[in-house]
Amino acid sequence: MTRIPTKQEVLDWISANPTLTSKRDIAKAFGIKGADRIDLKRILKELEAEGHLEKRKRSYRDPDRLPPVSVLQVKAPNADGDLFARPLEWHGEGVEPIVLIIARASDPALGEGDRILARLTVVHEEDHNYEARLIRRIGTNPRKIVGIFRKGAEGGRIVPIDKAGSTEWLVAEGAALGARDGELVEAEQAGPKNRMGLPRARIVERLGDPTAPKAVSLIAIHQHGIPDDFPDKVIAEADKAKPVGLKGREDLRDMPLLTIDPSDARDHDDACYAHADDDPKNPGGHVIWVAIADVAAYVRPGTALDREARKRGNSSYFPDRVVPMLPDRLSGDLCSLHEGVPRACIAVRMQIDANGNKIDHRFVRGLMRSAASLNYAEVQEAIDGTPNDRTGPLLESVLKPLYAAYAALKKARADRQPLELDLPERKIVLNDKGEVESVAFRERLDAHRLIEEFMILANVAAAETLIAKRSPLLFRVHEEPAPEKLESLRETAQAAGLNLAKGQVLQTRHLNALLNAAAGTEDAELINLSTLRSMAQAYYSPENYGHFGLALRNYAHFTSPIRRYADLIVHRALISAHGWGKDGLTEDEIARLEETATHISDTERRSMMAERDTTDRYLAAYLSERVGNEFTGRISGIARFGAFVKMDETGADGLVPVRSLGREFFHFDREAGTLMGSDSGLIIAIGQRVTVRLTEATPVTGGLELELLSIDDQALPRGRGPAKRSTRRKAASTKRKKDKIKRKVERKRRQR
Repeated sequence: MTRIPTKQEVLDWISANPTLTSKRDIAKAFGIKGADRIDLKRILKELEAEGHLEKRKRSYRDPDRLPPVSVLQVKAPNADGDLFARPLEWHGEGVEPIVLIIARASDPALGEGDRILARLTVVHEEDHNYEARLIRRIGTNPRKIVGIFRKGAEGGRIVPIDKAGSTEWLVAEGAALGARDGELVEAEQAGPKNRMGLPRARIVERLGDPTAPKAVSLIAIHQHGIPDDFPDKVIAEADKAKPVGLKGREDLRDMPLLTIDPSDARDHDDACYAHADDDPKNPGGHVIWVAIADVAAYVRPGTALDREARKRGNSSYFPDRVVPMLPDRLSGDLCSLHEGVPRACIAVRMQIDANGNKIDHRFVRGLMRSAASLNYAEVQEAIDGTPNDRTGPLLESVLKPLYAAYAALKKARADRQPLELDLPERKIVLNDKGEVESVAFRERLDAHRLIEEFMILANVAAAETLIAKRSPLLFRVHEEPAPEKLESLRETAQAAGLNLAKGQVLQTRHLNALLNAAAGTEDAELINLSTLRSMAQAYYSPENYGHFGLALRNYAHFTSPIRRYADLIVHRALISAHGWGKDGLTEDEIARLEETATHISDTERRSMMAERDTTDRYLAAYLSERVGNEFTGRISGIARFGAFVKMDETGADGLVPVRSLGREFFHFDREAGTLMGSDSGLIIAIGQRVTVRLTEATPVTGGLELELLSIDDQALPRGRGPAKRSTRRKAASTKRKKDKIKRKVERKRRQR
């Protein structure tokens, strides 16, 4: 009888022979034949159950060692330009192995996110355990899925959490990463999509309880792929940063510059000061100073900090957290213009006339000391006659001159006529547990408008300076609305009994005339929303196409370099253009401005979608306790599958499914933006006032489902419940046949 090896002997063989690990190879190595293979199979099963071995197709391997040929995902280059990779087949315990890619001259260029098949060699170096040599590139950026894991007999499924109700994903038993039933997970597509059956995924991270209040923003962060952890090298670079001194800078420390921000602001990147202009050639004029944190002094081109900031593109703001563009050592400390602390800045001195027109400006690289860090509410209260201990001493000398300069800027704004949309902004208020305490609309004060006008003026000055100095830069571009969107807005206005001028070059003043005509009427919100939807989306570009919404020819983002990479680019351009140092815009950055503009425009949209999704989920959680209640609102959108309603109380958007509207078939008219009942003739259109009942609220997706009770104060005809799908199909088929007959008759009539 053949001697059966011990478990340890089997493990030693597999460790020494990583390419000969099938059951046949092991049996051959130990001379096991015939019925004795049953005992070997039992040993392998026991080793697998005990976690010592992992089965891969028909072979076994040590789970604490990577296979000699592995699938890897390329990481971003480190500060030395070396490429490392994450092993996608690592299922062992302890620290994940570190794999260095050894590139050959003939290899294609690899970038972050690339998936490669590589041959691995075990090494014992200080900074890596394996070296990988490329066999072939097999794909880039696998699709990410965030969802709820539902455990099954052989692995489980992932139920997506997006509102669209995407398909479920199968998870093999060995790809579940130990996830528990009902747990929120992040996964990625595993292999090509099958033509038949559900696609497969492997779980890459367990995110915990999906119903926990603080999971709401975490879901959006992972779903949209927003980086929320800084690499160690980035943190190390930030921690080494030291405060910048006065050398080579203009001393602005005695100037009473103020920061005015929301009461819960996490960073302070802009400060301002104004006084009456003493130039006799400018009677009634003002001098406005705007100082911005000098982030470029700390974030140098080509560093790990710079690469990470560019990768993120911008900070993302959620009700319970901020995902910053820069580590806290910079964003919350060295680059934040804290009260009474010397801080490096780039400042612009702007001279305006009595009518608010800018007549001169100049930039300086300076060192400032904020006289006070104030919030909008207390500044407004001081101006309105109730100063507090902080604002009282500054009222006459600092605050009133600020408002005097703002009064002049308002005149210039009235002449320029930027787009004046009136769309209230929602504010989600959370309690200490992270639960929604209330939903309110943010108050708009003159203090907010003052800061906005000062920042717009500074942004214009930055663009004009760099254009004059023929320096490359990134413009903030907002193009004119597309003709088809304008026509849709014009039709909406006409339906409300209003008029939008036609047959001339559209200007913002024409849109403002429409908005003013709607102001105070029941159609005001509809016209504001429709105007917003007709607008093109703003973006960044090295080419200057102007800013339609602000009615400005030259505009660049300069005032928020802590939270926007575009502003950091503009700061570097100003540094180079003025010859202020070696930390300006490099030739390499200039060469890829177009690529950077596209990337940060994309990251901005990514943050906006994540922030919107988070708000929707918080609102759904807040309203989940009020299922069955009635609400008033307005139809805000029409689709083939139903009507969207924006509810008055919270501003939340819910869906009235077309299936809930009764037995009749509803015809969707895309051009008119309506749903029309085939039997009743009932028309559902954008802008109609409605009463709805909340029938379902799903916090994990942010979805709200509504039942339509009345339109424009008229109760809906009561049917006998939702139509069967077959009934709806039959009605649709009948209508198509009737339309076909009508077209045929019409063709014959024309032929005669």
